[in-house]
Amino acid sequence: MAMSPFSSDEDDGVMSEINMTPLVDVMLVLLIIFIVTIPAMNHAVKIDLPKASSQPQDTKPAHVDVAVQADGTVLWNEQIVDDTALQARIVEASQQTPQPELRLRADRKVAYERVADVMSAAQSGGLSKIGFVTEPKPALK
Repeated sequence: MAMSPFSSDEDDGVMSEINMTPLVDVMLVLLIIFIVTIPAMNHAVKIDLPKASSQPQDTKPAHVDVAVQADGTVLWNEQIVDDTALQARIVEASQQTPQPELRLRADRKVAYERVADVMSAAQSGGLSKIGFVTEPKPALK
């Protein structure tokens, strides 16, 4: 009866030992990577930067209230103006620094054409910030 060194009844079972060699290899590679990169992360160039003392500007740009009433009358900051005076005030406001925001209030019964005329005058006069002001609906009780 010839016995082969590679054949045995015990080899058919599951290997119960863990091979630690690949784990040790991976850990050594990670250790080398960390040893190389840690000094590079702590390397800093010392620069003597100038000191500046500046205060943040809390100035908010002004706003202009333009209201269009139901009969088509235009109010500039609660003062009645005609179309030529409106155009002149828009040009004057557009030259201010910082440029004010135009807050447009329109009555619900005014024709949309009149509101579009005011918006067109603001755009052609150089005002780029136009906001619409509305009133919220009353809460239901």
